Amino acid sequence: MEAAVVVKPAIKVAALCGSLRKGSYNRGLVRSAIDICKESIQGMDIEYVDVSPLPMINTDLEVGGRFPPPVEEFRAKISLADCILFASPEYNYSVTPPLKNAIDWASRAPNVWANKAAAIVSSGGGFGGGRAQYHLRQIGVFVDLHFINKPEFFLNAFQQPAKFDGEGNLIDPAAREKLKEVLLALQEFTLRLQGPR
Repeated sequence: MEAAVVVKPAIKVAALCGSLRKGSYNRGLVRSAIDICKESIQGMDIEYVDVSPLPMINTDLEVGGRFPPPVEEFRAKISLADCILFASPEYNYSVTPPLKNAIDWASRAPNVWANKAAAIVSSGGGFGGGRAQYHLRQIGVFVDLHFINKPEFFLNAFQQPAKFDGEGNLIDPAAREKLKEVLLALQEFTLRLQGPR
């Protein structure tokens, strides 16, 4: 008699991008992460969660214990996710307004970020978005997110050879491999936090 094969449910990853620009390099990182999971990582599904429909946070919009419909939908997706992938560009040494707005909405009681594993990737000039990553880690402390420590992923988008094509798609093989390492670390850390499933 053959032993039954236990198929564990795939880890659900909510991927957020802090840039609203269509050709954003950081959104390109999210697209690449989705492709990498489909191609070579079993047991992990990434869903891109758009932050652009969210109104600017204003508690006057909370009526009768309910949030505006786009916020309710966003919070539900974060709540159902096992972990979070942030693609966080850097604006003025910090996270972008759309991303901070999304974090603040989802942290309203009940805080749907709490006790989830998370990872950050970023691309930009100079330090590749690193300062924003460090600020995002500080924010994560208060909302009870648990970030992986390593590997870190900062990508200077303007170094040669080209890292992205004209539409913002990641084309650098070494960067794609590093992105895969981040995803595998996020998967492992998420499973460790969840314990036996």
